[in-house]
Amino acid sequence: MTAHAPAPPPTSATPSGPASAGFLTGLAVLSRRSLRHSFRDPESVLMAVLLPLMMMLIFVYVLGGAVSVGGDGPSRTDYLSYVLPAIALTTAGFGASQTAVVVSNDMTTGLIDRLRTMPFPAVTVLLGHAVASLARNLLATAVVVLVALAVGFRSDASVPQLLGALGLIALWILVITLVFATLGLLAGSAEAASGYGFILLFLPYLSSGFAPVESMPGWLRGFAALQPMTPLIDASRALMNGQAPGGDGLVAILWCASFTVLAVAVAARVFPRRTPR
Repeated sequence: MTAHAPAPPPTSATPSGPASAGFLTGLAVLSRRSLRHSFRDPESVLMAVLLPLMMMLIFVYVLGGAVSVGGDGPSRTDYLSYVLPAIALTTAGFGASQTAVVVSNDMTTGLIDRLRTMPFPAVTVLLGHAVASLARNLLATAVVVLVALAVGFRSDASVPQLLGALGLIALWILVITLVFATLGLLAGSAEAASGYGFILLFLPYLSSGFAPVESMPGWLRGFAALQPMTPLIDASRALMNGQAPGGDGLVAILWCASFTVLAVAVAARVFPRRTPR
């Protein structure tokens, strides 16, 4: 009779797949990737900065001597202080619109499918684009403000007020980037993604950004006063010029929160369906 060797003691199962890299690690990796890709396309980055700069100089030097926005009469310096927040927020829109195209390209070329097979939380794929867009647009905003200082912009705002204005602009950059990223998910092509978001780029022009709402025709005045860009621009303008934003700051934050919730809810529903594992 042959003795059987005792069975080896049970061991814990070895995981079959790689451990997750973690939220912060995945976010950092994908943000760096998005930044590297964007700076490999210098024409797009240059246009995102040059176009708002050209707009600011054209508006200031063409309309600045004709539009009265306070004081004794039309003044280019007064108009520059008036229009600068709108230019900064318009810069955010131009820069963030590229996110829709990039996300749509990633979806249609299968890159997001490949990234989701890696040990990153799925949400970091989109958030990486948002963080990279925030960095790019803050850089573009800084360039716009520096040129404004060079052509005569001066402010009596305190450091907390300037930081508050920067915070509102950064918040809008993040919000509009999330909106454009969601449009990139919904669009069937990069061209469609660019077209869907084009209407959002017109909102600053139909607000108090470039002319007082009171100067507009009655049929347009109501829309301009109630749309989200007006309180956002008015609050940023007040802070940049050393004044209290009043209720506009709270209204602007509520608008940003509403857009964020809507964009996240749509993306959370669409993203898993378009990129199943």
